[in-house]
Amino acid sequence: MSHDPISHDDADLRTRLIHVGSPALRDGAGPVNVPVVRTSTVRFADSAAQQALQARRGAGERVATYGRHGLDTHAALESAITTLEGGYRTLLAPSGLSAISLVFLALLKPGDHVLVSDSVYAPVRKVDQVLLQRQGIRVEYFTPGRDALPDLLRPQTRLLYVESPGSLLYEVLDLPALAAQARERGVAVAIDNTWGAGLYHQPLALGANISIQAATKYLAGHSDVMMGSVTADTPELFDRLAATHDALGLSVGADDAYLTLRGIRTLDVRLARHQANATAVAAYLSAHPDVFQVYYPPLPQDPGHALWKRDFSGANGLLTFAFAQNDPRAAGVFVDALRYFSIGASWGGYESLALEAAPQRLAEHTGWPGGRSAVRLHVGLEHPDDLISDLEQGFAAVRDRLRLSA
Repeated sequence: MSHDPISHDDADLRTRLIHVGSPALRDGAGPVNVPVVRTSTVRFADSAAQQALQARRGAGERVATYGRHGLDTHAALESAITTLEGGYRTLLAPSGLSAISLVFLALLKPGDHVLVSDSVYAPVRKVDQVLLQRQGIRVEYFTPGRDALPDLLRPQTRLLYVESPGSLLYEVLDLPALAAQARERGVAVAIDNTWGAGLYHQPLALGANISIQAATKYLAGHSDVMMGSVTADTPELFDRLAATHDALGLSVGADDAYLTLRGIRTLDVRLARHQANATAVAAYLSAHPDVFQVYYPPLPQDPGHALWKRDFSGANGLLTFAFAQNDPRAAGVFVDALRYFSIGASWGGYESLALEAAPQRLAEHTGWPGGRSAVRLHVGLEHPDDLISDLEQGFAAVRDRLRLSA
């Protein structure tokens, strides 16, 4: 089955995302959506056909000889994400964290050194402690914008791994500058691009070699899928990733691939609504007397605003705010009082979520002032006036609780 029967290379990315991976017509007709092709076994007409397909796969062609390799549904999703990221080819993984682990395991060996920005997704440190340290791989954390990258690069450095904006406080990095410095020394650059979802940020065009996403988040968009993706910029790098991907036996279900592809079709309109709602909420919080600071790059006062405006074409629904009250109980009281914001650790779905930011994770960020409690919000697709009213009664609950316990 052909998954991209029409060339859309000259079209806007938003248009291409609607059409990439569409099934070809057969006998003059066909479905709008690619079918869900589920199988564990691929059948062959004869031994010669099996050997020919295995040879083609061995040569790097995107063909399946076993169910784990994925069939039409998977190929369509890979094509869509590759289009979104502007890369060479994409691999799918069972979660965002497994996609991150894949990159580290594919590119590093005992004795290697990797530099990691200190604002990354917190479980990256678990990958370091549980997997990389056991293999004799040295991970060093640094603060972009404060630490001079060339001074940290060693002869053993093989990978620069960053996230922009970072988790929790959304520090925006100067990716073009970091990537240029790393690549000048022959160091590969990988970035977690989940925040920008590919649509609002194209890190491969800015100098990165690998773009990683937790497709669980905005790509799928409905809180019903666990998936990760890894997109490489060259055939050589993709082959290294693919060999490790195959050795680890990574695969995703066809139904999840279908749901994620369906989510990509509406990514543009969903993200626009998330941004509009989050901008309204961020403005409300910025003017609130009980708020010390709002962390959201589109705000003009955000430290990363200039870089965000230069390198991004939009924003999402994620923001964090710190309380003016210097009381560690404030965040817990606040999230417990909310009605439209559910308490949940993920984000990227249509619903609004609130989560007390763990102090130990905030402490990993050099820019965190400390001494305050904070809440991370994922602003969903509800009406912003309802969300702001919900937040207002959350602040009222905090004031009442702190007054009663004074």
